[in-house]
Amino acid sequence: MDYQTLRTLKLSAYSDAVDGYRKVSEMAGAARDRIELQIIAGMKRANTGDAATAAHGQLRELAKNFHYTQVECGLVGTALDGFVYDLEVARRKLDAVVEEAKAAKFTVNADGSVSYPPGGEKTDGKLPEGGTVSGLTDPAASAIGRQAADFDPNPNCRRAQEYADRIADALREATDADAKWAPKLRELKADDDLTVSDRDWADVEKDTSDVAKGAEDYLHSIQEPPKHGSPKENAKWWKSLSDDQRAAYVTLHPDSIGWMDGLPATVRDEANRTVLAEERGTTQVQLEAWMAKEPNRCRIVHRVNPNTGEEVDVKERLPDGEWEKWEAKRKDLQGRIDGMDAIQRRYDDFAGDDASRPHLLGFDNKHLGHAVVSIGNPETADNVVTYVPGTGSNLSGIDGDIRRAEVLHTATERSDPTHSTASIVWLGYDAPQDLLGDATFDTTWADNARKPLSNFLTGLDTTHHGGHANSTLLGHSYGSLVVGETMRDHPDLPADNAILVGSPGTGVNHAKDLNIPADHVWAATAGYDMVNLAPPPAGRLAPLNPKAYMHLFDDHSAMYGTDPTSDAYGGRTFSVPDGHAPGWHGKLMPAHSQYWEDRSLENMANIATGGNS
Repeated sequence: MDYQTLRTLKLSAYSDAVDGYRKVSEMAGAARDRIELQIIAGMKRANTGDAATAAHGQLRELAKNFHYTQVECGLVGTALDGFVYDLEVARRKLDAVVEEAKAAKFTVNADGSVSYPPGGEKTDGKLPEGGTVSGLTDPAASAIGRQAADFDPNPNCRRAQEYADRIADALREATDADAKWAPKLRELKADDDLTVSDRDWADVEKDTSDVAKGAEDYLHSIQEPPKHGSPKENAKWWKSLSDDQRAAYVTLHPDSIGWMDGLPATVRDEANRTVLAEERGTTQVQLEAWMAKEPNRCRIVHRVNPNTGEEVDVKERLPDGEWEKWEAKRKDLQGRIDGMDAIQRRYDDFAGDDASRPHLLGFDNKHLGHAVVSIGNPETADNVVTYVPGTGSNLSGIDGDIRRAEVLHTATERSDPTHSTASIVWLGYDAPQDLLGDATFDTTWADNARKPLSNFLTGLDTTHHGGHANSTLLGHSYGSLVVGETMRDHPDLPADNAILVGSPGTGVNHAKDLNIPADHVWAATAGYDMVNLAPPPAGRLAPLNPKAYMHLFDDHSAMYGTDPTSDAYGGRTFSVPDGHAPGWHGKLMPAHSQYWEDRSLENMANIATGGNS
């Protein structure tokens, strides 16, 4: 970029473009929400049949197009913001040196060179002549130029060289900004069709990363989020930003914003839905590439038939397990896609009102995959119940956990129709996957979940419009240990009630150790739930140690502390059916998963809405 271009460049035109792209992004987002949450929902309540189903499908595709437009226009706007910021820095440097040069009676020429007047000590009655110098940006050349200026008898030469070098440096920065942003902006364009494919969303993830790298200086100019900030610190930071600055962070770092406790639920939902769409596309592309690598499961070998003596071809399973390894990876990828689709279906199939609108308050595809889904808005709800699932929970199986949150939400509406309830499934941690291995006597999974769960609940309390909702923590199976440890270690946790079902123990010996009144701690275990047989730790050889089975007689001990359904625990219990016996329909522990049915479900709903079981 040359001197005249930078001096006369109208940066306001680019700023106007930023505003335009951002408005288009906002309009596209509003259109997507209107289609998903109003139009489709209204049609589902009013129309049924094949034609209605086809219309719903077409509208969902249209909503996806609007979502893609929203994200891509947001990226273009933020990229232009970064470009304008870089050019403004260069222009301010240029303007400053030009003003200094003019004030010193030097002339800045149209090509950026600097002319200086005669000056210095006279020689033979004459002042050393003036001249013109050009800026140098190469370090070696610049050093030589300054050295030559130092030897010039006219001291103005040295000052002119300094001005010229600063001008050249500003032009170099502007040129670098142009070279950096031009290809990034050219890449931000959609395919020339009306289909937003998985590959398109995978490209969005790459585009976001590229723009974020380019906009680092721009983001550093904005107040950065607090490092490891508390929910209150995060909320304060968010409130300090302008609308444009907030939009930039949501656009470039949706993965961080989506998990930031203390930010509004609608902001987190928006950010996480973008991450969901990008991860869905990326994972689908990975699966398609993996499917093309399927190895042979068997090989053909020649054998001699001992009866006839003839050679026959026989299929033989390959011994190295290569296909089994490939199949395991295929199942993992497909399972994650199924989990992501299950989350998206809550938006696609939504036909309720604002009280039951889904909010995605956390999502990523890291490790086992994590998701936090709220049925209803926890910022406006009178009651908030947060369900923490246990052993075997992961992104692939999130559909079942969301269903539990949904049926509990429906039950709370029946239990107390005069107050609203938000029902949340919090899979914000890596749960143990093996009932007889990972989940046995190992608190590491729960230890790692304590702080994230505490921050999440504190964040909900921070953003609640009424100051505080009636908050209930519901822990199932190993999730009850997560709940117990979190409540035990965070005395100021904004939780009013605890529900513990199918619990192997909560990490404490008495309900009062959960830092809420003991009569607000409720527990139940189905009669046929095999968690009743889980032995407490009694050394490495626990299965062979008679002490490991004392709980079968005293009804006090559990794997992780005192059995919360025992009198010794000091809490309250509620009635649940015995459930199905082991082996029902080939299932090992059917009763362990039946707490979201019938009387048990109704009792949990009563507790969560402030009533008794």
